Amino acid sequence: MTVQIHPTAIVEDGAQLGEGVRVGAYAHIGPHVEVGDRCTLMPKSMVTGRTRLDEEVSVHPGAVIGGAPQVLGYRDSDESRLEVGARTILREHVTLHTGSPTHGGQTRIGKDCLFMAHTHAAHDCVIGDHCVIANNTHIGGHVSAGNHVWMGGAVAVHQFCRIGEHAFVGGGSILVADVIPFGSVVGNHAHLAGLNVVGLKRRGFSRETIMKLRSGYRMLYAREGTFTERLEDTATTYAGSPEVMQIVDFIRTNKNRALCLPR
Repeated sequence: MTVQIHPTAIVEDGAQLGEGVRVGAYAHIGPHVEVGDRCTLMPKSMVTGRTRLDEEVSVHPGAVIGGAPQVLGYRDSDESRLEVGARTILREHVTLHTGSPTHGGQTRIGKDCLFMAHTHAAHDCVIGDHCVIANNTHIGGHVSAGNHVWMGGAVAVHQFCRIGEHAFVGGGSILVADVIPFGSVVGNHAHLAGLNVVGLKRRGFSRETIMKLRSGYRMLYAREGTFTERLEDTATTYAGSPEVMQIVDFIRTNKNRALCLPR
């Protein structure tokens, strides 16, 4: 498959383009960029920095992918990188930054994601597969999000937050604490509103699994005892449920992090 480059586009020396790549009018590809097979860079899009796009990524007009991290004192480095997974869609005016070498150096976006218009992910973020980030959502540096995370429009995520798999962040939320896997949070500051049952049903989780998650959730956030005691009780009672244990392990992994809690 031949590469199609519009005469007004700029592809700098050193850029690597795979088979079937299409580059639209006035698009710009920097010298350290790797573009995978069948990617599409639409008119007036830019891919710069040490950025790799896997196959079939689409970059829409006005997006700037691979910009330098917004870190005071940052100096250009070979260790500052961005990777975007296959078939991810980056809509109008999306901005994704490369990593900061002093903090890890790599920003990673998973495959089959959708970043809607005017969304941003800062340096050293790690976003999983099949995530949907709605319009005007801004994600601070060092944020990690698991697979199948959905964020509504106009969400702000504080740096270093962790968001577990299959979680949902409601539109307009200000997120300053971690979100458990399968959780649903809303508000400013965001609080835990329950489980993302709608998302679980859409993704084919069984009725039995959802019932166990609900029971485990009720035990974990009951009023009796300390949170540590309830966490251990939940781990003992639901040791045979991989989904409930995913929540338990998420909390145990970093006990120093604040969690979004129910009101």
